[in-house]
Amino acid sequence: MPKSLRLWMLTSSIVSLLGVALAIQQLGPHPLSSNSTSRRSADLNPPARPSRSGQEIAPQGLFAPPRGDVRLVVISDLNSQYGSTSYDPEVTKAIALIPGWQPDLVLSGGDMVAGQSRALSRVQIQAMWMAFDRTIAAPLRQAQLPLGFTLGNHDASGALSPTGSYIFNQDRQLASAYWNQQKPGLSFIDRAKFPFYYTFTQKDIFYLVWDASTAKLSAQQLAWVEKSLGSPPAQAAKLRIMIGHLPLYGIAVGRNQPGEYLENAEQLRSLMEQYHIHTYISGHQHAYYPGHRGQLQLLHAGALGSGPRQLVGSDRPPQKTLTIVDINLDSATTTYTTYDMKTLQVIHQQQLPRQIEGDNGTVYRQDVTIN
Repeated sequence: MPKSLRLWMLTSSIVSLLGVALAIQQLGPHPLSSNSTSRRSADLNPPARPSRSGQEIAPQGLFAPPRGDVRLVVISDLNSQYGSTSYDPEVTKAIALIPGWQPDLVLSGGDMVAGQSRALSRVQIQAMWMAFDRTIAAPLRQAQLPLGFTLGNHDASGALSPTGSYIFNQDRQLASAYWNQQKPGLSFIDRAKFPFYYTFTQKDIFYLVWDASTAKLSAQQLAWVEKSLGSPPAQAAKLRIMIGHLPLYGIAVGRNQPGEYLENAEQLRSLMEQYHIHTYISGHQHAYYPGHRGQLQLLHAGALGSGPRQLVGSDRPPQKTLTIVDINLDSATTTYTTYDMKTLQVIHQQQLPRQIEGDNGTVYRQDVTIN
């Protein structure tokens, strides 16, 4: 379009708008809008919503846990076979039910798509992210629910070649391209390395997401973690939560071995405890286990998609799960309500092993006190 024509159209639009505004001013206030000024003030300063803390809230027909000051929905490992653009029925069921729990935030423990295969083309990887958006991200946006997430090894593996380059660089580039086009509804503090690692706050809680898509964390990232955890926003928060794909300790059959949990787990846990991290939320093991070790709470989110696994030392069959986390800020306590997404029945903690003797350390169930 010629520049002169564009300028003419813009000028005409402005003149039209000014004419409408003048006409409205001459007409005076609408007879039904005599209190329009007070309504405008109210819109700018909406009344505080009544607290929902303590209310028993869940989708109709499901067990309804009492709501905390803050409520999270945690899902993880949503994907299916390599290259898949469809999701298991439990995933779509969960996404449809999530608004009924009325959470403040949805957190994903990673593996949202099924990459990490050199056989996949650029077009195939983009198609997976489009399917994720259509099936998961878009419904959550429509429900106006913020989505925090960590990238898993099947989303954007950080595995390095002997020369130090990313083996799955295409996966990482396309994951970054997708997420940097989205608006996940988060109040970011540091998003310079988003979506790989970043920080945000919500309702007096500080969240740090790190790139735990592989077992080894870089020195650069660890320096950023320590700086972020020591920052004023982190220390001023009432609670601090970290999210990463790989856990600190192995807890599941077939994943209880090096490479399937983070290296130097004890040093990492010590760092988290030094900066008063309340809970580390992880995925990857494909098994739900509410645990703790030392002063750190450990929420191992189960798989919602394909391939759930058994816990080490347990004869319980694998289950696809979704976890509600209700947080009491004053007491700094968390309550988990976890549903088997096939049956929609609650999984009680007492049904799970009292402790799990993993390959690199023992994790105790959340309700078990260690003297």
